[in-house]
Amino acid sequence: MCIKKIVASLSFVAVFAAGYLAGGQYGSGDAGVAYAQSPARVFELRTYTAHEGRFADVVARFRDHTMRIFAKNGMASVGYFTPQDAPLAGNTLVYILAHPSREAAKKNWDAFRNDPEWQKVKADTEANGPIVDKVVSVYIEPTSFSPLK
Repeated sequence: MCIKKIVASLSFVAVFAAGYLAGGQYGSGDAGVAYAQSPARVFELRTYTAHEGRFADVVARFRDHTMRIFAKNGMASVGYFTPQDAPLAGNTLVYILAHPSREAAKKNWDAFRNDPEWQKVKADTEANGPIVDKVVSVYIEPTSFSPLK
């Protein structure tokens, strides 16, 4: 199967799962989580490919640091996913963020990149070299029939 079809299939699954998760499966007390009842938002679907042998480092950085720093900088985590099938299994992390708007997304990312805590975490986790080989970001919006709308 060509990579474009795999990424398209993965994107569909990620968006479907995000809709399910954001559709009220968790209590409203969860900080940094996007919900369907939120005002208009823009979603960002991001796919990270790890350098050979560094996928566990990518996952650990997100689990232990990145998600919390995202929330601190106005980014709402919707969901994090790992592909089950080759060639993406074992080296790819897919996640969805929610932002109030594209303008807010730009401000959020600027704040995140300039956050001293993030800069330290990035430096510490890349002491033995970069852990992320490739990042793909796509801004998406729910359809009129989406549970997220």
